[in-house]
Amino acid sequence: VVIVNGDQEYKAKVVGADPLSDIAVLQLETKDKFTPVAFGDSDKARIGDWVIAIGNPFGLGGTVTSGIISARNRSIGLSRYEGYIQTDASINKGNSGGPLFDLDGNVIGVNSAIISPSGGSIGLGFAIPSNLASNIIEQLRSTGEIKRAWLGVRIQDVTQEIADVEKLDEPRGALVASVAENSPSEKGGIKAGDIILEFNGVKINQMKELPAIVAKTKVGKKVKVKVWRNQKEITKSVLLGRLE
Repeated sequence: VVIVNGDQEYKAKVVGADPLSDIAVLQLETKDKFTPVAFGDSDKARIGDWVIAIGNPFGLGGTVTSGIISARNRSIGLSRYEGYIQTDASINKGNSGGPLFDLDGNVIGVNSAIISPSGGSIGLGFAIPSNLASNIIEQLRSTGEIKRAWLGVRIQDVTQEIADVEKLDEPRGALVASVAENSPSEKGGIKAGDIILEFNGVKINQMKELPAIVAKTKVGKKVKVKVWRNQKEITKSVLLGRLE
């Protein structure tokens, strides 16, 4: 059930859902006309920009709060594919799924989570960026499911100590802890202990960047993966599978 303006109720069906990004698409079962809001470009959002959150906290429909962007691409360990916009606009229980607007009235985020010892807003709110959300939404609308590429590696951060031992110039990339059997990585010659420095032409500065970049790549694509092994850079060719 979807409630509009605090009093109008509409039945809705779930077109598709993606638990890994915490996004779902609902379709209202009505002939009524609605004016949709527009997605903006979340990559253009800057730290310090003003934002406005609208939602239904504690059942108080149509509640508006404002704040600024504190950070982009924040990871808080909530889902596999993270890159949250952090804001101090008050977000409380019931705000999830609501829009985060820029001052031009474009949606640059979908309010998703808070960090709070008390359960109430303490100025640490997080929104799924619109560029990630709109991509997921388009796939769910057209096919009802999400197709993500699969590399088949377990990875961890490259610390200063690891960089020193491996004679890498600085801590960067993603250290391969293990490679799944019969995975695209195993077939492409990637081994445990390798440090992935570049994937499909994109440099990997931090480990957390790799899953998101892989997920955005087309299933079945052959990609070049640059790895650091035995104190030198080598390139492997990997045919990406599909994440089940």
